[in-house]
Parts: sequence; C-alpha cells; structure tokens
Amino acid sequence: MTTPLDLKDTVTRSIQHPLDPLTADEIARAVAIVRAERNVDRSFRFPVVVLNEPSKDTVLRFKDGDPVQREAFLILLDTAAGSTYEAIVSLETNSVITWQHIPNVQPNIMADELSECEAAVKADPEFQAILARRGITDLDLVVVDPWAIGHFGMVEEEGIRLSRCLCYLRASKQGNFYGRPIDGLVPVVDLNKMNVLRIEDMGIVPVPPESGEYAARFTPTFRSDLKPLHITQPDGASFTVEGHLVRWQKWQFRVGFTPREGLVLYTVGYEDQGRLRPILYRASLAEMVVPYGDPRPQHFRKNAFDVGEHGVGMLTNSLTHGCDCLGEIYYFDAHLTSSRGDSSTIENAICLHEEDYGILWKHTDWRLDEVEVRRSRRLVISFVCTVDNYEYGFYWYFYQDGTIQYEVKLTGILLCGALAGYPKYGTLVAPELNALNHQHFFNLRLDFDIDGKGNSVYEVNSEAEPIGSENPYGNAFFARSTLLKTEQEAQRIIDPLKGRYWKVVNPSMLNRLGQPVGYKLIPGDNILPFAHPDSPILKRAGFMTKHLWVTPYAPDERFSAGNYPNQHPGGEGLPKWTEANRAIDNTDVVLWYTFGHHHIPRPEDYPVMPTAYSGFVLKPVGFFEQNPALDVPPAAATHAHCHSDSEN
Repeated sequence: MTTPLDLKDTVTRSIQHPLDPLTADEIARAVAIVRAERNVDRSFRFPVVVLNEPSKDTVLRFKDGDPVQREAFLILLDTAAGSTYEAIVSLETNSVITWQHIPNVQPNIMADELSECEAAVKADPEFQAILARRGITDLDLVVVDPWAIGHFGMVEEEGIRLSRCLCYLRASKQGNFYGRPIDGLVPVVDLNKMNVLRIEDMGIVPVPPESGEYAARFTPTFRSDLKPLHITQPDGASFTVEGHLVRWQKWQFRVGFTPREGLVLYTVGYEDQGRLRPILYRASLAEMVVPYGDPRPQHFRKNAFDVGEHGVGMLTNSLTHGCDCLGEIYYFDAHLTSSRGDSSTIENAICLHEEDYGILWKHTDWRLDEVEVRRSRRLVISFVCTVDNYEYGFYWYFYQDGTIQYEVKLTGILLCGALAGYPKYGTLVAPELNALNHQHFFNLRLDFDIDGKGNSVYEVNSEAEPIGSENPYGNAFFARSTLLKTEQEAQRIIDPLKGRYWKVVNPSMLNRLGQPVGYKLIPGDNILPFAHPDSPILKRAGFMTKHLWVTPYAPDERFSAGNYPNQHPGGEGLPKWTEANRAIDNTDVVLWYTFGHHHIPRPEDYPVMPTAYSGFVLKPVGFFEQNPALDVPPAAATHAHCHSDSEN
C-alpha cells in the first residue's frame, strides 16, 4: 500500500462554505449550548448532531468570502421519560433557536447502547441460567448482538425503546462467532432502562460445531506465487482539495458527511466551455433495508434499516489501518458524537483517489494504418461501514466523459442460523449451519439541477416498429420517451427487456442540435421484494415496491422511509408524500432510485463473503455537444514488461 498524501496539513481548516460539515468544536459547542439553555442532564442521549443545512437558495447565491451562518440540528432522547426532541442551535448567537418534542417516535440506535445492552444481558441471572442449561458457562465466549426489534403490532411493545438480541458462542476468544449461533435464545431489552424485559426461550438447538474461521492467524498457508503489483503516481494526484471542495479534471463537488447517511455529495458540476454546469445539488443514501426470508420465530424479525435504525455514518470504518484504497490517497475525517454528547472523530472516514479504468475510447483506421486510443481514468470517493455481520463499501465514480457511477460493494459474513431441519429458507454452508435467504435494498436520493432547477423526467422504452410499409423487413425499432407529469405517474419498475431507462432534462436549455440537455439513469441488476404486500416490512419500507420515485424538491423530505423508522408501524416517507400526486414537470425534481441485491447464499460465500457489486449509472444524454473526452491526452509511453508468443 502506498503512503497516503499528507494533504490535510496544507488545506485551510476554517469554515469556507455553508455546506461544510460541523467541526468537532462546533459539535461540542452545540451540545454545550443545549445543555445550558434547556437544562439537559445526563439522562439524555444525543443520537444526531449535524449541520442544519441552509436553504438551497442560500447556498446557490453564496459567493466566496460571504459570511457563513452556522446552525446545528440535534435529535435528543430523554431516557428517563422516553421522550424525543429536535433542536436547532445557532452557533453564531450561541442559542437554541427551536426546541420541539416529537411524540411517538424512537431515534436511531446508538453505538453506546449496543455495548451497554450486551453487558446488561450477560449480567442477567436468568440469561446465565438459560445458558447453563445449554451447557454454556464461559460468558467470555458468549456474544450478544443487539438488533432493532421492528414493528409487528404487538401491544406490549408500544412506547418502549427495545432491542431484540441475537446470541452466539465463540469456539475461542479470538474466533469468529457468526458461525456458531445460539438459536432459540432471544433476550429482549428495554434500552432506556437498560434491563432485560424478557427472554424468548424456544428450546435448545445444538450450536453448529465448526467455528468458520477466516482471519489470517487461522490460515495455515498462503499462496506463494503472487508477485507485487505497485500503483504509483510519481507526480502526485490530479485532483485538488480545498477544505471540502474537490476539483478533478472538469469535475467539481463538495464533500459532506452525516451519521445517518454517511458520505453526502453536494453541488456536483462539470466545467464545459468555460462554465461550471450544475448536475446534482445533493446526492446521498436515503435508506437501506435488509429483509430476511425465514419465517420461523427465531428469524422473522430480521429486517434491518441500516440507515434509519442505526446510521451507516455512525458505523463507518477508519481506513487508517486498511488497504481499502490504493494509490495516492486523500482522506477526509468525520466528526460525530457519542450518545452522551461527547464529540468524536472517525479518522480517514472518506477515501479519495484515482484509478485507471481501461479504455476510454479507441478506433483503428486500417486504411491509414492509424490507431487512436485513450485510457480511462476515474475519480473514486468512498467510505466503508460495518453493520453487524456485513461490510458495505459505498463508491461514487466520476469519469472523464461525464459519466457518474454509484456502486455498493457487499462483503463480510453471512447471517446464519442453526439448521434445525431442511434449509428451505436458506443454504447449508457448513455442518448444521444455515445461511438465511435475504435481500439488500438501497434507496438513493438524487436532487437533480440539470443546468438549473427547472427539470422534467421522462421514461424511455425501446419498441419494435410493426412490420408494414414503413418496416417491410421487420428490423426497425425506436426509443419512445414518455413525460412523467405527476408523482404517481413516476412510480416505476425497471424493464430490461425494453431497455428502460429514465432521463432528467432541462426543457429550457437546448444543445446545438435543439435537444434538451439531460442525464439518464441506467439501472443495473435489480429485483423487487418477495415480502407480501400486507407484511409489516412493506408497510414500513414501502419505497422498496418501486424502483423509481420522483418528487418535487422539499427540504424536509430527506429519508425514503420517514424520519424515524425505528419501531415505527410504517406508512411514512415516499408512499405518504406521493399520495398528494404533486406535479413534477419542469420543476425542481428529486429522483429516488431503489436497487436491490438478491442473495440466495452459496457455500462459497462462507465463512467470509467475496465481494458482490450492485448499483447504477448516470450518463449524459444531450448534455454535451459531442464526446467531451476528446481532449484527454494520449497515454505516455511506459516501460512495461511485455511478452508475446513469438518469444517462445
């Protein structure tokens, strides 16, 4: 691994722009202001402390050197009363601007709660006795993994902040516990009081016998024929970073981060013919749900909202000690709080680097015996989070031809249960170990501003021309564009057999050919949920039922399953907003794209899963007058070691 660039020492650390994330100092000040002004005591937790983003108009009017007004948005949980509050704090006047009680909601589960919950369960005498009846006496080998409990209409769970815990038994203190579930044993914990409410004991199920180790210390031998591969940039990286502003080639954007969404991109634009043309105002992961498909009592509640119930930003890895990125790297830190309001920093939370990506374009004119080829380089900005057993890498790629790609890389460890019969709802991956069928659904919020805020959305399907006088040989086909005028018209499903894609255009801005400038969203692999329409999970995550949603811009419509999905019965977010069937033609539109990764496990996915990939692509369609990558220079000659058959 090459040494990361030490660029952070050279950039200005002062606030330069209204969208710069809160600094560690600002977070500490916001918490202190609320504590002092609202008499917030130690019974309060702080699930969220983030920048209160200024209005879009304020940001778009901002000029370098203008004064920056800073506000913080906070969510607070009073554990003594079980009450949730939202506050906005002015960091200019050191005062609380608004304070509001939000009834009947549960904020996201915090990292501190997880560790406290595990300790409370392991200290519970009834839990210890139930373990002893299973022949388990060494608590140091037991792992208690708290999960969000969801909402299944059970009256006794209403109004209580709960966690339902999964239990595991390590074969050794340094071993992989996910391969040895203690099925049939589920403690349920009141997280506010931090005590065990009940223990669901469904009977003794044998713990799978193999530990499923994967760490290097358990690997007896490694491949010996792998030679070094070095990625070097002797003249340094081609991008520049000023605070949170990134410039690369003709791209420009701002970097943000929240504990819920993780990486946020702002004001994405491309320099074309001397002007910076806006494409996206804000882009982020709005929700992520992982529904499991086993109906048995041990497993039916496994439906994780990794954004809304936990927060992928809170679970972000520090990349200091890993080789997650290669090359000349720039890292951004992320500043957060503990649940008690103490500021903390995830060092090297976001990775920025360049990658070679093969051929950008090429043509050989054999008549002139002339070859023109350009190599593709892409800019990568990413972060990686660990959500219990799974790792997710979230990657934005920017290409020299104006293409933007979003990709999720899924790896980590399968969620397994003890076999306890034929694995109809999973796959046998080790003796007596059943890897559960599941899906991963990601919803991206894409606030488009294609050359301005007046945008329209079209669905494009390819159709065969009927055979007849205009198509006598039956070979003709064409692309039909259909304007999506309202929110309900824009609730759409992919159709790869029609080559379906969606394009966002600015009808008031035409290219030299008279076409409205735009970008198209090209789906990748995708799927729909298999849950029943009346199931609790689809009531809570209704956005999964459509791949495309379009809404008019509203600053308070940020999360596709609603602001507080934890233990919520559902109906919030996109399904609720779009009931109004608002007009979306030639207005400030937000696209919400849902893509699903369908996972029927394989034995080869265990004990640790090779990376799977899922995502989508945004490509310019009429945005440029021609291929914008014509000016990419030919690659310089290198002294690569080339070999051919003729040498043999």
